[in-house]
Amino acid sequence: MLRVVAGLLAVYCLVLLLLWGCQARLLYLPHVGREVMGTPTDIGLDWEPVRLRTSDDLTLAGWWVPAEPARATLLFFHGNAGNISHRLASIRQFHRLGLSMLIVDYRGYGESEGRPSEAGTARDARAAWQWLIERRGLAAEEIVLFGRSLGAGVAAQLTAALPPDEGPAALILESAFRSVPKLGQRLYPFLPVRWLSRFDYDVERYVTRRSAPLLVIHSRADEIIPFSEGEAVFEAAREPKALLVIHGGHNTGFLDSEPEYSAGIAAFLDEHLQTRRR
Repeated sequence: MLRVVAGLLAVYCLVLLLLWGCQARLLYLPHVGREVMGTPTDIGLDWEPVRLRTSDDLTLAGWWVPAEPARATLLFFHGNAGNISHRLASIRQFHRLGLSMLIVDYRGYGESEGRPSEAGTARDARAAWQWLIERRGLAAEEIVLFGRSLGAGVAAQLTAALPPDEGPAALILESAFRSVPKLGQRLYPFLPVRWLSRFDYDVERYVTRRSAPLLVIHSRADEIIPFSEGEAVFEAAREPKALLVIHGGHNTGFLDSEPEYSAGIAAFLDEHLQTRRR
């Protein structure tokens, strides 16, 4: 009996050791579709290739997709798998909403250099923000930050790091989670994820430190990040804030819920962009 218990304990400890060592591979999936499969040309949009330089001297690949006339510019942070070429459907949606867009691949994704990390994605986000301010000559109040899934953590972190008077016009978080440790503990309750996690992305805390209007978008049918995670982020945030409930899966809700999805974003932007510009 003691041998069985000792064997099970040894297996459990091995699982913990593997979890500790493989966290980055579980969180970041740049090789799930590393090849760039298309461009905005494929959906009939004009665009420009962008190359950004980060503060630690890496080159990131991105696209600038202008809209004329533009109600604002969207800085888009995508999820943890694939690359910017897998976001063409979203680019088309936001272009139809009259938004110019900068979308960038994190380090290690697509054609971007380096390897992903939490500190690295923060530098990537800051480089994208500075490109819009310095190279495009945009004012902060002309920029809307958008993050989906992992990108919600990146967008919220950037917003919290910016001075209140230099922050974006609005923040949109889709399929957001409270934090990596809290989500991991929920998904794997038999493991001490909160103790083992080497990643944070504390969205729940970041949204309490922002002043920009917040829109949280989440599907009740999200099979990867439960609806209650996004709901908790919304509850933690200060006003002004809004919650847009959609339907469909984690990777398809924004399409499954058309036209409610785009209409909800348009209404949010109409209200808060006008308010910010007064």
